[in-house]
Order: sequence, then structure tokens, then C-alpha cells
Amino acid sequence: MDPSAPTAIAITLNGEPREVPAGITVRGLFDLLGISPEGLLIERNKVVVHRGDFQTECLQPGDQVEILRFIGGG
Repeated sequence: MDPSAPTAIAITLNGEPREVPAGITVRGLFDLLGISPEGLLIERNKVVVHRGDFQTECLQPGDQVEILRFIGGG
């Protein structure tokens, strides 16, 4: 591992600044927060991240991340 590589990056999560481990994936973010992705939608820089990409989509410094809950109604 490169000793000069950052160990944490700064993102904005639901409008609040937050540091997360460098190289964290969307799935890793859910794990870090202790929440299940079931029934949730995640946007990264105003683009929806598809569930199939949660394991591979890595967050980058400065990302704007929004976690939203599906609510049914009619």
C-alpha cells in the first residue's frame, strides 16, 4: 500500500460533510452506516446508482451522496 495514499476522503452525505475510508464502495457505505440497502435509493452526484453496481461503485473525494427511502402511496 502506498504510504502517501489518503486513508479517508471527504464526501457530502445527505447535505452533511462526512469523512469515509478511501476506496469505499456504495455497499461499503451502507455497511459503515449500519443500514440495509433494501428499500433505499442512492444518488451519487445526482445520478442514481443501480443496485448491481453497489459492490463496485467506489466513492471519490467531493462526491455528493444522497440516500433516499422509497415511500409508497397513492
